[in-house]
Amino acid sequence: MYDREKYTIHRISDYKWEVQMDRTLGMEVPGIIFSDRKLLEHARNENTIGQVVNVAALPGIVRASYAMPDIHFGYGFPIGGVAAFDPEDGGIISPGGVGFDISCGVRVLRSNIEADDIKDDIRDIMSLISYAVPRGTGRGGGIRLSGKDLDGILSGGVDRALGMGYGFKEDKEFIEDKGSMDDADPEYVSQTAKQRGSGQLGTLGSGNHFLEVQAVEEVYDAGIADAFGLFRKQVLIMVHSGSRGLGHQVCSDYIKVMQRASERYGIEVKDRQLAGAPLDSPEGKRYYGAMACAANFAMANRHCLAHRLRHTLEKYLGQSAEKLGLYTLYDISHNIARWETHKVNGDSRKLCLHRKGATRAYGPGSSSLPPQYRQAGQPVIIPGNMGTYSYLLAGTETAMEESFGSTCHGAGRMMSRSRAKKTIDGSQLQKDLENNENIVVIADSMQGLAEEAPQAYKDIDRVVDIAVRAGLSKKVARLRPLGVIKG
Repeated sequence: MYDREKYTIHRISDYKWEVQMDRTLGMEVPGIIFSDRKLLEHARNENTIGQVVNVAALPGIVRASYAMPDIHFGYGFPIGGVAAFDPEDGGIISPGGVGFDISCGVRVLRSNIEADDIKDDIRDIMSLISYAVPRGTGRGGGIRLSGKDLDGILSGGVDRALGMGYGFKEDKEFIEDKGSMDDADPEYVSQTAKQRGSGQLGTLGSGNHFLEVQAVEEVYDAGIADAFGLFRKQVLIMVHSGSRGLGHQVCSDYIKVMQRASERYGIEVKDRQLAGAPLDSPEGKRYYGAMACAANFAMANRHCLAHRLRHTLEKYLGQSAEKLGLYTLYDISHNIARWETHKVNGDSRKLCLHRKGATRAYGPGSSSLPPQYRQAGQPVIIPGNMGTYSYLLAGTETAMEESFGSTCHGAGRMMSRSRAKKTIDGSQLQKDLENNENIVVIADSMQGLAEEAPQAYKDIDRVVDIAVRAGLSKKVARLRPLGVIKG
């Protein structure tokens, strides 16, 4: 890890900064940080920029070690970190560049409902959803899977969940990778990981995971909003969850494997948490196969959560999900490594993109997008911080050129969880949100609520503004929370 005096930062623009490549620090590429001066200084103070430098020293890294506007300190890689690795140049894959909650991500359901139609019912609706959706640390209560069915989810993702009767067939067209990553191999997932995930499909989890009922408060780009099926006062539902205990165990298992592999292949890392293996090595292929299984589980998990939400609203409102217009707008992952093809110095190259606490933001014209969205660009979902706005954005051509089609995934923490618990009263926070902001908040733990308080995070409006001004995303709509369920 490096102190600020040991690296040099140049200002490229008000929203883009370069950490100068320095061979004496082992750097193979520069660092690029999308930030304003205030948030950059916070990153320096918590030594997150040292993590950007460490990533820039990894073998086979291409172009730069990137950090998004929500950058904060993480395990090995910074959260908000993006790095591409070339297998032709000894590129590696690292669990630290994906994170413990593999494919933690967000799904948004749109509807035909207007906020005024349910303003007197929101507390009852949130209570019913809270009853229908299992949540909490380590808790099951989800869809119990046999070994065969679990392996089917790990290898097939949303396709397998659809075959089990969950969700709409059309959903998968609006999920990254259509809900199933290639090269997933359940044999590479440990029995411990499978046991942890066997009862957790269709569960929310804990920590920063949440479910929100929201209203579209402001539309910034009417054309893109129309392509996304958005209108003012429309009710949306946002689900933030991941691969639960299964993904955490996959990461834990392979960190040990990679620490041994780094030594075996002579890979020098500046931090043991960055341990990895060559992409074409047996260890690298096994981790990718296990990680893809966890990602498939996470996408199927959000899919089954959406299925439960639809049934709850059907029951309460007395109409079918189809009549209510409860269709998937989009589903994204923000802790993932993927094979992607990008232009580097004018040539197309197949690279392994690590995005940790960062989301894909493909611009208009991408063949990976649903036909309805290709002219608009990829929907980018930026959740708020419980009680603050969330945003829907669109990917840009600039992002494709500047950051391998990547942008931020949220606000990013300003305060550690332990400090938040010590300084914030969860019960008072709940009262303030309900009395002052008119937001219904349901949480099992007041300590858990304190950990995720808005003041523990960066200003979401500021972070989104940086992403927009840096050209990584385009504002489409701002969403106001009506009700929140915390994991």
